[in-house]
Amino acid sequence: MPDVMSSSRLVGVGVGPGDPELVTVKGVNALRAADVVVVPVMDTGEVGRAEATVLHYVPQEKILRVVFALNERSDRGRREAAWDAAGERVAELLRTHGSVAFATIGDPNVYSTFTYLAHTIGELVPDVVVDTVPGITAMQDLAARSGAVLTEGTEPLTLVPVTAGAAVLKDALAGPGTVVAYKFGRQAAEVAEALRESGRIEDAVWGSALGLDGESIRSAAELDGAALPYLSTLIAPARRDGSRGGKL
Repeated sequence: MPDVMSSSRLVGVGVGPGDPELVTVKGVNALRAADVVVVPVMDTGEVGRAEATVLHYVPQEKILRVVFALNERSDRGRREAAWDAAGERVAELLRTHGSVAFATIGDPNVYSTFTYLAHTIGELVPDVVVDTVPGITAMQDLAARSGAVLTEGTEPLTLVPVTAGAAVLKDALAGPGTVVAYKFGRQAAEVAEALRESGRIEDAVWGSALGLDGESIRSAAELDGAALPYLSTLIAPARRDGSRGGKL
């Protein structure tokens, strides 16, 4: 069995938020050029969002599911063990394949599992070449589907994972720019409260399952405290006076 590790390449490919039409041409080419396409799952029987998207472009036999503790936050030991096991599995693939792609929803450099994998592989396979192909993010897709403008003129843009706590979101909402919140489904009630306290709930919009069956895009004013899907996205646009170029 040949050892091609010294010339192996690991590429993280962003496959967008779910709509297969939002995978870039470069992303499709990278997936098709790879010898193996790894997709992250929580268990080997799961067809995750990344895999469902990849299947539009490469055959099933080219895809390999690798288990990650994707939602594990409380048990650091379990999380680290899962990262180590996944890294070892991908390192094994790199010993026998010239190119391995890792498909991740959204973008590989924005809250992606690929970050942790690349760090692990860098230690296990020091000579491997690691590249990324950018992908469309959920906030871009939600902005396009809802008509919410992310930024104008000199406005800042703040991206907050609500898993960091509602206080982080409240601080961002107190600022002058647009605030985007990721992973807020389980804290939907706290998010709605923060939006109301800041006076920014009327212009805010949230979405889940973008581009998929069951897609939901609604005004944040409709949030009633019920839990939403984990991968929900919120956009609270900056306060604007309605004039053209008012923030230039």
